[in-house]
Amino acid sequence: MNVYAIFADHVRAAVTALQEEGRVPAGLALARVVVEPPRDASNGDLATNAAMVLAKDAGMKPRDLAVLIAGRLEGLPQVTKVEVAGPGFINISLDPAFWPTVLAEVLRKGTAFGASTLGAGEPMNVEYVSANPTGPMHVGHCRGAVFGDAMASLLAFAGYKVTREYYINDAGAQVDVLARSAFLRYREALGEEIGAIPEGLYPGDYLVPVGEALTKEHGPALAALPEADWLPVVKDAAITAMMAMIREDLAALGISFDVFFSERSLTQGEDRVGATIAQLRTSGEVYEGRLPPPKGAPIEDWEDREQILFRSTDFGDDVDRPLVKSDGSYTYFAGDIAYHKDKFDRGFLRMIDVWGADHGGYVKRMQAAVKAVSGGTASLDIELCQLVRLTRNGEPVRMSKRAGSFVTLREVVDEVGRDAVRFMMLFRKNDAPLDFDLGKVIEQSRENPVFYVQYAHARAQSILRNGRVAFPDLPQGREGFADADLARLDDSGEIGLLMRLAAWPRLVEQAATAREPHRVAFFLYELASDFHAQWNKGKDLPHLRFIMENDLGLTMPRLGLVHGVATVLASGLALLGVEAVQEMK
Repeated sequence: MNVYAIFADHVRAAVTALQEEGRVPAGLALARVVVEPPRDASNGDLATNAAMVLAKDAGMKPRDLAVLIAGRLEGLPQVTKVEVAGPGFINISLDPAFWPTVLAEVLRKGTAFGASTLGAGEPMNVEYVSANPTGPMHVGHCRGAVFGDAMASLLAFAGYKVTREYYINDAGAQVDVLARSAFLRYREALGEEIGAIPEGLYPGDYLVPVGEALTKEHGPALAALPEADWLPVVKDAAITAMMAMIREDLAALGISFDVFFSERSLTQGEDRVGATIAQLRTSGEVYEGRLPPPKGAPIEDWEDREQILFRSTDFGDDVDRPLVKSDGSYTYFAGDIAYHKDKFDRGFLRMIDVWGADHGGYVKRMQAAVKAVSGGTASLDIELCQLVRLTRNGEPVRMSKRAGSFVTLREVVDEVGRDAVRFMMLFRKNDAPLDFDLGKVIEQSRENPVFYVQYAHARAQSILRNGRVAFPDLPQGREGFADADLARLDDSGEIGLLMRLAAWPRLVEQAATAREPHRVAFFLYELASDFHAQWNKGKDLPHLRFIMENDLGLTMPRLGLVHGVATVLASGLALLGVEAVQEMK
């Protein structure tokens, strides 16, 4: 039950009725009509912009149109008052008895309450993390991993058919550097003194086991071979080992993927990169030409030569982009185009990529490429994740000795736990920098959001256990409380909680549409705050306690409210990948 969507339909129906009567012109764009909570709660329970967005096309003054619409809404059975405010806003007050009907639905549907049909089963490819397989994941990867995973869960809850995908960047110069770094550790495992790791190679100790494994499998044989012969062998072994490590790091965060796509597969056997370039040449998006020299900051891929270029400027990019290097190898961009064409060929017209903020300059050209390879039928949304500043009680955290140059994701998860990492990575919008303090995320206080929200769920479970002690014959499941006299929930704090629960379906759709899972974290914090506040009221005012030992008739609806709060908390925490704990330890 999305209360706001229901009343938006009522408003549209009111306008349609006025059109049929000839009091309002036909052909108005009713899709622009929305119903939302008023900015000031004293103005009522709902507000609509209908008159403001329709007045111009209707050739009417907004307030005059608002008066007509308000007159229609006054007849609805749930409505107690409709007021026109300011230049034409419409505020609606509902009968307090309406809100318990929302709780009844929560109790009957459980964690399915709030699930939406917004996506209508449309396939959606969400690609995230996609870290180079050259070492363990670091804290920067962590934010994109958590954000992408939560967004995928949110989109699935909103009705999309989501495929979670990881793109393995296992081609190019960086994996050759990985192989040379692993070969150095292989020589070390053979007993050779390798000294300091040369500049340009990966210095972390995480490659030591790779070198040892190569020694066990090949003995000294690889050391006698020229680089051209040992490089592919070592490269395959190193990539396999790194991906196993990355999968373990992701598992520690509770993240798994439906698809792991290898970049190398694009050129092994059939050259799909070349085929994609040929297709774009045929359709006119690729041509032979020269790039002008950069006027401002240097462009990395600028070369003063005739080369194969993609017409990305036709799609809003700053300059056309090269697809083939002077040595004949493909640019990263060429491979990325072929990869996204593969997504399109697999049936994805809607794609989302989650990237680090340092890739922001790559956005326009990639979106242009998706338009080109799909003939304009597919879309690519790119979400950028800003940096994470890791501290402990305000002091910067030193880099990991094991990784050699950064703090690993696994170290952070092992220190503060998966739930704290996931919730706090989502308690700020993805495109804003994030300060993550290892000391504060384990505090047991309201200032620690993950504790505060989990504590609310644990407190709800404790109340329910105590209720069963006071009344052993209570219904076994939450559904049994849906038939209680929920109209007895008439305290302002109880009504506030009911209204908060009613906002959950709307929040899900808004967050999914905006690609902003942090809205879920904020909502859960606000719901937890309302619930803790009502518990505290009962502590000070005994007649407001959730359990009234001498009044089963009042205890039943109040415990139903507790069930409702716990249900929505559990549902939201599941979307974030955070445990809804039964008790705090």
